[in-house]
Amino acid sequence: MAKDKIGKILIIDDNTEFLVALKILLSPHFDNVTTEAVPDRVLTYLKNEKFDVILLDMNFRAGIQSGNEGFYWMNKIREIDEEVSIIFITAYGDVDLAIRSLKEGVTDFIQKSWDENKILSTVLAAYKINRSNKEINRLKNQQQHLKASLSKDSHVLVKGESEHMNEIYTLIEKVAQTDANILITGESGTGKEVIAHEIHQNSQRKNELFVSVDLGSIHENLFESELFGHAKGAFTDAITHRAGRIELASGSTLFLDEIGNLSHPLQMKLLAVIQNKSVTRLGENNPRPVDFRLISATNKSLDQMVSDNGFREDLLYRLKTVEIHLPPLRERKKDIPNLARFYLERYSNKYNKNITRIMDSALNKLIKYEWPGNVRELQHLVEKAVILSDGSQLKISDDMLSSGVKIKLDRSKTFNLEENEKEVIENALKTFNYNMSKTAKELGINRSTLYEKLKKYEL
Repeated sequence: MAKDKIGKILIIDDNTEFLVALKILLSPHFDNVTTEAVPDRVLTYLKNEKFDVILLDMNFRAGIQSGNEGFYWMNKIREIDEEVSIIFITAYGDVDLAIRSLKEGVTDFIQKSWDENKILSTVLAAYKINRSNKEINRLKNQQQHLKASLSKDSHVLVKGESEHMNEIYTLIEKVAQTDANILITGESGTGKEVIAHEIHQNSQRKNELFVSVDLGSIHENLFESELFGHAKGAFTDAITHRAGRIELASGSTLFLDEIGNLSHPLQMKLLAVIQNKSVTRLGENNPRPVDFRLISATNKSLDQMVSDNGFREDLLYRLKTVEIHLPPLRERKKDIPNLARFYLERYSNKYNKNITRIMDSALNKLIKYEWPGNVRELQHLVEKAVILSDGSQLKISDDMLSSGVKIKLDRSKTFNLEENEKEVIENALKTFNYNMSKTAKELGINRSTLYEKLKKYEL
């Protein structure tokens, strides 16, 4: 019987004999049955433990039959845990009171007139409702994350022909089916997130939502809330309970881009999550179990950061069970033709252009260029070339390949702030070789603002 036990139950009632009887009845069916005769202690329980169902007496003081005490404590419980199923206990069977309780959000109610089958079936049904509500909330949170992800270009791995990439494809095949933590390194724009997506799509978790977190675009004050989630009231703007990205990724893959941006305190918390396989939301004390496959990425040298005391060595060991290094595009030029043709097809469709091939002269220019911005720069350049091309063949001018080049706008558009801002950002990215920190600094904005503008202008 023990192996079939489920969930955690909390019972609050001032009748100690009734508490003992309920515990005897429910203990064979549930993992943990906690009883409490003093309602004032309930909040302490909730701050330290997560319950699935709470059985709550409606009246604690002798002679009081209004049920107001039950509603008071129900609201206090809801402030801490919106998901828990609450069953009211009443000795009076007041129909009007029962109807009011259901309207107020109570899952069900039972009477103190002893009916073992009725009590057990009610509690088991409340437990199932609790599990269903949690699953619904998880799916809602994932849907919100998915909607945000859909605004980005689809992450497609374009197979190249270079020796470097062939080695990486082989490595992906070996590690994808495992749950080993993977660290992907390489310069900005080399396609680290694309590789992470490819690993996920070839893993046993491929049918679950891929959860991506760009740590370079999150404001420092929001790091903890985004990663770990928060309880209602945990801070000024926490108006509701919210699951963090780590919790959303449970059962799937969590991708942490720019992992080198984590502060020491957050590195320590992430390490605890990986070790304990649980996460605690801000404002809560009870950990929630999580099961995710972790893929991280960085354009920094984490080994050097460890030497400079900027990154925890024990966390680095946890992150890179396997390391995949993506070489810059200038070291794998055999991949350029396939990449260019892929982006040509994508943007020809996007802008309704009938461009069927890349001119040989244009392709030679692309191969000879050094690509300081790597694949991201190639993608943007092909998009511009598609926009500016009129015929059926893609042309690439020398000006487009000049670092810091400015594409001249039509004079009638030069006073459009958004077009000028987009152009300035593009030029800055090229000038500073797509180094995000340097680009943000020279533009006079912080990194999170730069990332917001890159998403806005689809750069």
